[in-house]
Amino acid sequence: MPPSLAATPLPITPSHRPDPSSSSVQLLRSLARSRRSHLAHRALLLFRSLHSSPSPPPPHFSLPAALSAASFLAALPEGRQLHALAVKLALAPAHTVVTNSVLHLYASCGLPDAALALFRHISAKSLVSWNTAIDALVSNGDHIGALELFREMQRDAGLAPDAYTVQSVIGACAGAGALSLGVYAHALLLRELGGHGDGQAVSRDVLINNSLVDLYGKCGAAELARQVFDRMPQRDITSWNVMILTLANHGRVRESVELFDRMTRVENVVPNAITFVAVLSACNHGGMVEEGRRYFEMMVSEYGIRPRIEHYGCMVDILARAGFIEEALDVVSGMNCRPDAIIWRSLLDACCKQNAGSELSEAMAKMALDVPDDAVSGVYVLLSRVYASAQRWNDVGMVRRLMSEEGLKKEPGFSSIEMDGLVHQFVAGDTSHPLSEEIYMKLDEIEERLASSGYKPDLSEARMVAGMDHTKGAALRLHSERLAISFGLLKARAGAPIRILKNLRVCKDCHTISKLVSELYGVEIIVRDRIRFHHFKDGVCSCKDYW
Repeated sequence: MPPSLAATPLPITPSHRPDPSSSSVQLLRSLARSRRSHLAHRALLLFRSLHSSPSPPPPHFSLPAALSAASFLAALPEGRQLHALAVKLALAPAHTVVTNSVLHLYASCGLPDAALALFRHISAKSLVSWNTAIDALVSNGDHIGALELFREMQRDAGLAPDAYTVQSVIGACAGAGALSLGVYAHALLLRELGGHGDGQAVSRDVLINNSLVDLYGKCGAAELARQVFDRMPQRDITSWNVMILTLANHGRVRESVELFDRMTRVENVVPNAITFVAVLSACNHGGMVEEGRRYFEMMVSEYGIRPRIEHYGCMVDILARAGFIEEALDVVSGMNCRPDAIIWRSLLDACCKQNAGSELSEAMAKMALDVPDDAVSGVYVLLSRVYASAQRWNDVGMVRRLMSEEGLKKEPGFSSIEMDGLVHQFVAGDTSHPLSEEIYMKLDEIEERLASSGYKPDLSEARMVAGMDHTKGAALRLHSERLAISFGLLKARAGAPIRILKNLRVCKDCHTISKLVSELYGVEIIVRDRIRFHHFKDGVCSCKDYW
């Protein structure tokens, strides 16, 4: 880390106003913009030296450069000292350029709330201020907040977005699964960078096209993603990786591996480690065990790529989910790195789905719990499902008590759906939506039609807190994706698919009712869960019930 700046006196001599293009300021800026850690360290040292000198440069010229260096290094203590200095010198939030640099610092250090709080205090917000604040939210995962801030910018600030704004908005739309807003952002890009109105400038930009492929893929529009990809005049390795993974995640596994083969055999593009994560994901989603083994071997023997934890994770999941649990354990024992909790949870999940028995499942749970990880509650939830599948309700209750004693809570699930450019979010049992009464009336109607079709709930997927069977059924009924489906049936245009984003993996019972609803109501339901996409249409799912 760079030396502390706390003890450095930073005198300001208003009478001395050196030229901002002077060699010292230029050097400071060059070091800060170098994007190399050792040079960014030197930038902070130079800033300290300059402001300890008898004739320091004006701080509104030097502070942005120093803050840029601190942002690159994610050097929060030093950045906070620079912020304090800017406040002391009445430059923050009064001086927009300096304050924008502080915003970027907090975004880079994973503090979007601090960045947004400072942003609210800028009286003369520039387009850069809005761009920096929006990007702070996007880069820290608050995609819905970023879209709301973008709407506020358009509504209240009267500023036209530029290409940087739109790139951030595209990232937010991809994260939130907001397709219509993503299409709007694409149109803005064509307007901002469209050259003579023919869109050629956009079509030639590889980075922009890669982000558009990712956008449409993550919004459930694989066909649009493929159109953008096929029309690209130039592609880099990221282009191929994003498209292969998009097809894999949408269950179009044969197209995914065929694209990999075209890339390597026809286009002669050399795959990298990420490419093999993508093609192994396709094998995983499609249950293609032999192909998975072949691609893993190809990665090592033909391309000399040393397997990473992600490759082992894919291979273990491919084997375990197909019932080859012993072979999956052999892969784990031969890993060149320590297995993480994700791998053990993958094995535990496979044990649950393959009915491998409580003893093996408990062993996998113990291994997962022995690895430091923030998602400990997920292990307990999987173990509870093992017990629930075996009708061992007392053990389910024991797991619940263990979680309570250790202060653990199951990660709250939510489902979101975009309608008319707005993202609506639901949690289990949600009654906060303005249309809650209509949503629950529709849900009652759905339940009646499901019951008439012969649907029986899978009670093993009910909440651990539920006790009697009727209570378990009620708990399933209130899952967040069912509320989103109900809302979608109320508000979606005739013939339009219902697109839902879910932060957790879809449960077995909700998967079943989604298939039934798609058939009973003649609607396509596209669900993006934590792992993949599910396209429900005419009573079947694109995953072929293998997920």
